Amino acid sequence: MRPLLIVKSGKTLPELVARRGDYEDWISAGMGLARSRVAIAPVYEDASLPEPASLAGVVVTGSSAMVSQRAPWSERTAVWLASAALAGTPVLGICYGHQLLAHSLGGRVGPNPRGREIGSIEVSLHDAARGDPLFAELPAQVRMQASHVEAVLELPAGARLLASSRGDPHQAFAVGDHAWGVQFHPEFDADVVRAYLEARRDAVRAEGLDPDALLRGASDSPHGVALLRRFAGLLRD
Repeated sequence: MRPLLIVKSGKTLPELVARRGDYEDWISAGMGLARSRVAIAPVYEDASLPEPASLAGVVVTGSSAMVSQRAPWSERTAVWLASAALAGTPVLGICYGHQLLAHSLGGRVGPNPRGREIGSIEVSLHDAARGDPLFAELPAQVRMQASHVEAVLELPAGARLLASSRGDPHQAFAVGDHAWGVQFHPEFDADVVRAYLEARRDAVRAEGLDPDALLRGASDSPHGVALLRRFAGLLRD
């Protein structure tokens, strides 16, 4: 059986790693996959990447790095990611992965003109999501967790916009029938996003946001896990 490859673009907060694990743990659990079916490629440490045809699918994680900085490891991963997406391998880019997928296919990424988006957010699905293989079963309004300062500023040519939020008009997009980017974190729960709010408290306040109000507003939602389970159902045998 071909594995799901989690392309690891960075690590989460150290206190979360110690207490809860890292991105790959939350993604695997959210998808309901045994870890024996998951391979990890820490590309930020220059890990090599296999032929996309050998994989059941690909998930690209979040990161504290910035796509716009175009680090060599990130640019190499972008070239590989475009080849995987265009070959029909199921791909899900999350946060940094969402931005990297857009960049790899000719979109534009940079600082979010609407500023930092962090906490539990409301995401509105567009009409294009109704018939989408990944999004069709979600309601028109979903609650997701977010933490990002960069965003997709221009979608790749031919991409379908699937969802938006007040803080980012490009919350989700699809290219073809097998590749998706989501700016939110479907693998996060409220506990994780609260940890990000605490860690970013000073920056959040300096940018004119109220970290205490955002902490009070953090809440769990079934929609992230529902999306991850749906993606797991789209993996190749």
